[in-house]
Amino acid sequence: MSKFNYIVTEDDVNNELQIKALLRYHFKFSSRLNKKIKRENLILLNGKPVKTYLLPAAGDIISISMPEEISDFNPEEIPIEIVYEDDDLLVINKQYGIVVHPTKGHHSHTIANGIMKYMLDSKQSFKIRFINRLDMDTSGILVVAKNSHVQDDFAKQVAMNLVEKKYIAVVKGIVENDEGIIDLPIGRPDIEKPERSVLKDSSGANSITHYKVIERYKTGYTLVELILKTGRTHQIRVHMSHIGHPVVGDHLYGGSNVLLIERQALHAHKLSFFKSVTKEKLQLEAPVPADIAQLISKLQNPIK
Repeated sequence: MSKFNYIVTEDDVNNELQIKALLRYHFKFSSRLNKKIKRENLILLNGKPVKTYLLPAAGDIISISMPEEISDFNPEEIPIEIVYEDDDLLVINKQYGIVVHPTKGHHSHTIANGIMKYMLDSKQSFKIRFINRLDMDTSGILVVAKNSHVQDDFAKQVAMNLVEKKYIAVVKGIVENDEGIIDLPIGRPDIEKPERSVLKDSSGANSITHYKVIERYKTGYTLVELILKTGRTHQIRVHMSHIGHPVVGDHLYGGSNVLLIERQALHAHKLSFFKSVTKEKLQLEAPVPADIAQLISKLQNPIK
């Protein structure tokens, strides 16, 4: 169970701050979570249950435990490669070819099912909350919040542009500019089909992708780094295809080439954000998978 601690200061005492005020100032839980914490008596003062209207003394330790929760996905034996884990977060390096959570078309054999098995094996209990998403055939960093506070805090960081998501991709053609910004709205022109596209009318959602060339190949391909400033479905794939450089292996947006790679050559490489309580900056990295490394090796001969 996740637990948050706060040591009462002399300033808190001098300002006559009640426990409920300290909770509001230092933890910023959602009102829904606050009610649940109080209802389940999860607030302790020096290890004992306490009423939140009381005035604490300097040096007192206020502890708040997160409510016990668990998901109900069926556990399955699916490899889970852990990049980082603590009481609040589980970060994995997702393999390609597996969807993140059950959908109408994929009732089982998802990352959620694999995490459920890992959770039970490691004797943990938390509700699986994915705070970023990856397409089935995109590999890389995938983050699970173990409580709703961490999930809410991550969403706030996204809104404040404090979260940085970096991807690498191999795209068709030689990208001429060393770097650039694609600022074009994305939408779903046909609700019956999975494809998204650039929609310049009011139905498109604001979408911004930064790209930077890492290496160009004489064989007619480019290795690029991409930073998402928004998080639309298929955003990188749609934007790169729209400017004439679809991701290699992307059958949906014009980059299919099974002789080079069986899936889209797109990998969520790096992610940075701040931990919700300590405010420590986490900088996470998932190594380039073997199939994309092999693709780059096939292309060879970089343009100097």
